[in-house]
Amino acid sequence: MANITRRSFLTVAPAGLATLGALAGTSQSAEAQLVWQTSDWKIAAFRALTGEQARIKQLYDITRIGEGGFLNNIKNSLNGLHFGFGIPDNQIKIVGALHGPANLLNFDDYIWSKYQVGQWLNVTDPVTGNSAVKNIFYPSKNTLRGRAVSKDPNDPGSVYQDTSMEALQSRGVQFLACHTATEEQARVLVRRNNLSQSPENVVTDMLAHTVPGVLVVASMVAAIALLQNQGRYSYITV
Repeated sequence: MANITRRSFLTVAPAGLATLGALAGTSQSAEAQLVWQTSDWKIAAFRALTGEQARIKQLYDITRIGEGGFLNNIKNSLNGLHFGFGIPDNQIKIVGALHGPANLLNFDDYIWSKYQVGQWLNVTDPVTGNSAVKNIFYPSKNTLRGRAVSKDPNDPGSVYQDTSMEALQSRGVQFLACHTATEEQARVLVRRNNLSQSPENVVTDMLAHTVPGVLVVASMVAAIALLQNQGRYSYITV
């Protein structure tokens, strides 16, 4: 799934510079877009987040994976606000801003397997006991599609106790990925896995495999500032 529109560096680079890069054995696309411009991504979708009119707006700033514990915190926020404080579901908006190592949770099984993400980040699949070769944090543990929906928030099998990204999305949570982090992580993956492809090609591959519903922002630290100041989201990091 492509989440952004990309501009090719080669369409604007001088021919001589492109030739020099080829002679050096380095594709000029490798350094193509470390910094996104406003036309490069879905900025309108982000502006809709800052303009959100929900009664309660909460921003989770997440860099550490921590076995996905922050997902449980988001679940607790949703349950506490709705059941404990009586806030209607449609008046709650939670944003999960994932950057640093946590940014990798925004990509699907293909990326985790191809680039050995679990081994790099020391993420263990509890089913196999080995380094995760798939994104174990995204899919619903209770198979959202087709299962009976329990209305009891205390039911472990209900959506209210499901801490997967997929289940939280179904309850209105918006997860954000960071383009800057993705660029930096692609460079690490190229070195770590001894890849012959350029970092920018890895970035393109990664962005084509974000999990459904994720919004890739130009810079997460900048996005967080705007969500706090313009959007008036309360801030929390766990």
